[in-house]
Amino acid sequence: MEYKIAIVNSSSFGRVFPKHVEALKEIGKVEYFRVPNEISGRELAEKLNGFNIIISSVTPFFTKDFFENKDELFIISRHGIGYNNIDLAAAKNHNVFVSIVPPLVERNAVAENAVANLLALVRQTRNSSKAAIESHWTDRANFMGNNLTGKTFGVIGCGNIGSRVAEIFKYGFNGRVLVTDPKLDNEWAIKNKVELVPLELLLREADFISLNCTLNETSENIINYETLKLVKSGVYITNTARGALIEEKAIISAIEKGQVAGLATDVMISEPAESSHPYFGNPKILVTPHTSAYTYECLEGMGEKCLTDIRAVVKGEKPEYLVN
Repeated sequence: MEYKIAIVNSSSFGRVFPKHVEALKEIGKVEYFRVPNEISGRELAEKLNGFNIIISSVTPFFTKDFFENKDELFIISRHGIGYNNIDLAAAKNHNVFVSIVPPLVERNAVAENAVANLLALVRQTRNSSKAAIESHWTDRANFMGNNLTGKTFGVIGCGNIGSRVAEIFKYGFNGRVLVTDPKLDNEWAIKNKVELVPLELLLREADFISLNCTLNETSENIINYETLKLVKSGVYITNTARGALIEEKAIISAIEKGQVAGLATDVMISEPAESSHPYFGNPKILVTPHTSAYTYECLEGMGEKCLTDIRAVVKGEKPEYLVN
């Protein structure tokens, strides 16, 4: 059988590690696709007609309509750990495997970036570097920041990545760590001396907050006008999970009022974000283009996992880390 492999909307698979694409070519024909984020399921199915293996990014959305109009498809292998852009029930009904990268592959890279972006925001790294480039060295007093050592940290969503962020806060900054997560690993929490608390308490007491929860009906817009009324004045927030965890107008308002000191986000509701987005015009908001997983170690592991998935399917076996 001739296999046809589509790499859809991925800006990284095979780019940094060409060996992954070369390995795919030994299996079948490989082609890259760039499609609009909001493409309809039917149109997406038509564009991918004849392709029976897909490596996907965080976009587009593989909807029920997609699966109902798609010809033979064996697997969608996510080049990442999220899968909220794939209708899992529809995939199962059409006998399509959906697999993800093992959580540990992305754990350190994403957690470290959550803290790196937070530090860059708090210490005004971007703004002070710009001043240095423009020879405004005498303006350095304008770039005051805050210490993180010994402060209170809040982690919303303390699973694979959130738990690593909590560890960095605990052991890197000797801080008090509050976590909110209905599925917290209690043994881990006791070992690392972190406190499981209600969301309201976390918001009231944390000096710095990291968002690391999955996006679902209970977490969408978890940071909104009402919850932002509870946060400690001058709090900083970092988000490396999903843009829709934050109600954008609410966070902008809170920053303008001084309730929130700043936001560092690696994710947006709509990606790529337009340059006209109000986040970009605000000096207290740091945006990076969804690069938390962009370390050599992480991307190599992600690519190897996709290859393993596809080789398993070609052999008639089930891939690991199926989510449907």
